[in-house]
Amino acid sequence: MAGRLPDRDIAAIRERVRIEDVVGEYVALKRAGADSMKGLCPFHDEKSPSFHVRPNHGLYHCFGCGEGGDVFAFLQKVEHVGFVEAVEQLADRIGYQINYEGGGTSVQRDRGTRSRLVAANAAAHEFYMAQLREPEAETARKYLTDRNFDGNAAQQFGCGYAPAGWDVLTKHLLRKGFDFKELEAAGLSRQGQRGPIDRFHRRLLWPIRNLGGDVIGFGARKLFDDDTMPGKYINTPETLLYKKSQVLFGLDHAKREIAKGHQAVVVEGYTDVMAMHLAGIKTAVASCGTAFGDEHLALLRRLLMDDNFWRGEIIYTFDGDAAGQAAALKAFAGDQKLAGQTYIAVAPDGQDPCELREHSGDAAVRDLVARRTPLYEFVIRGLLADHNLDTAEGQVEALRRAVPVVAQIKDNALRKAYATKLAGWVGWDDIQTVVRRVGEEAKRNRNGGGRPGGRAVPQPTAVVAEHPAARPNPNDPTLLPQRQALGAALQYPAMAGAVFDSIEAEAFTHPAYAAVRALIAEAGGTASGLSGAEWVNAVSDGTDDLTMRALVSELSGEQMPVKSANDIPRFVTGVLARVQEAWVGRQIAELKSKLQRVSSTEQPEAYMALFGDLVALEQYRKSLLTQAMGNHGDFAAG
Repeated sequence: MAGRLPDRDIAAIRERVRIEDVVGEYVALKRAGADSMKGLCPFHDEKSPSFHVRPNHGLYHCFGCGEGGDVFAFLQKVEHVGFVEAVEQLADRIGYQINYEGGGTSVQRDRGTRSRLVAANAAAHEFYMAQLREPEAETARKYLTDRNFDGNAAQQFGCGYAPAGWDVLTKHLLRKGFDFKELEAAGLSRQGQRGPIDRFHRRLLWPIRNLGGDVIGFGARKLFDDDTMPGKYINTPETLLYKKSQVLFGLDHAKREIAKGHQAVVVEGYTDVMAMHLAGIKTAVASCGTAFGDEHLALLRRLLMDDNFWRGEIIYTFDGDAAGQAAALKAFAGDQKLAGQTYIAVAPDGQDPCELREHSGDAAVRDLVARRTPLYEFVIRGLLADHNLDTAEGQVEALRRAVPVVAQIKDNALRKAYATKLAGWVGWDDIQTVVRRVGEEAKRNRNGGGRPGGRAVPQPTAVVAEHPAARPNPNDPTLLPQRQALGAALQYPAMAGAVFDSIEAEAFTHPAYAAVRALIAEAGGTASGLSGAEWVNAVSDGTDDLTMRALVSELSGEQMPVKSANDIPRFVTGVLARVQEAWVGRQIAELKSKLQRVSSTEQPEAYMALFGDLVALEQYRKSLLTQAMGNHGDFAAG
């Protein structure tokens, strides 16, 4: 029976794993301050990056959807695994040995969990690669060499071979300690008429990996005419690990180059990816057993997005056939901001990249990408190709079809530029007439399309829609010092220290901020000795209220408004003084109100006691104001 994960091991793993490295496997991160990196959120669709990682604190938070937490929480969410598996995955990543309480150091992990399925796929991949070197795999090796892929190329992309025989792999993995239920769940084996059998037989295989590099499935290519399995290509069925709409073949090889070069090349097959990479186009990927879709696009966008604006390129290598035209039109109808940076590359004679490399060499593949055509031009020229532009009738009909398409381009300058080009492509001498027609059509679209002024700007999702008052406005100037003081206590507890702990709970006037202040106190205050993600988790664990947990995550992820890390101590001192000063100011106002109600002649002792308190508070407030102004000049007294 598995032992319990010790808290000390959890803390040690959290301390040793760099959260930016783990998140960086899924999201392109850019520096956004002294201790902040940002990128596109992997948990919701967004055009501008609102997902922040704080490396020095080991935390992440998305200000768009409210998701946040430590490195374990990120892995749980992005990989759909439990807490224990997330800890074990990260322990494996850094080579840390967990000493399970009551279970020794080599605990058998739960059957059927993600880690077991990953292990089964890894063992199967090792087996398949070894089989590719066997005499039986001669046809598979010839298939590769006929396409100019040598042994090194096969090794680089992990090619393998599924041997003949109904249950060769299954028996091999059963001997390694896996059971049939696990092999079935991983998509490696299935139940036959006479017992468990392999899913793949006599096929050339490619491993499909996730962004972290784990093998999660396989693509298998038919080699023999008497192969009765349906389809030239078959893939691992949908499993806990393998969701075909969410994975791209080659992305594990290409992700760093995609992020660095702001370019992704989308091809159609496994050998096309290999050909592109070997020719020097190391940003190529392909969908696996399904059409390239919106989820694939979202995956690439997170790697392509820059800090402040979209500057990435997506290049599709469609065939020049009807299916390719249809795919281009679909891309055109999608996100216009994205479509403006989308290109089409069609090889001569309809060859795919693998065939082009085989017949014309690596330089021809590189040239194919270099000669890419903007998506807008590809679509418009495709429409014009259906008409005889040598006749007046053909020109008029071509304009009738193309003008509404050009009018769909949202960018005004780009739309005018393509209207001008359209006149030239058609051979229409009166360019301004075409430009005017396109402009009129675009205006009609805006006025009659149900969305005046174009697409509405999406607003960030409220963290808790059912309790609008529960989440304070983060930009409320009267509450900003309180917010920043709580952020300081969560992010820099040792720095906030006893000063923060001494601040009265009543100093936090918004109920949500007061509740976070109470959670910090319940977790032991800043003197607890905890820090980083461990400290933030300790505060969050004090409540089951998702609203409060989200707010704690948000506060722990916000960056302090300082120019450098050296300015943080001064800022923290100043903002704590500002919160105290505001609270003392409210106390003074109450005392002044009481003094007005007490007679100095009839109640001299009570009056003098209140007056003495007032003088002391005024002096205390003056010293706090000096601190606040001296260390936190962003705020004025009031």
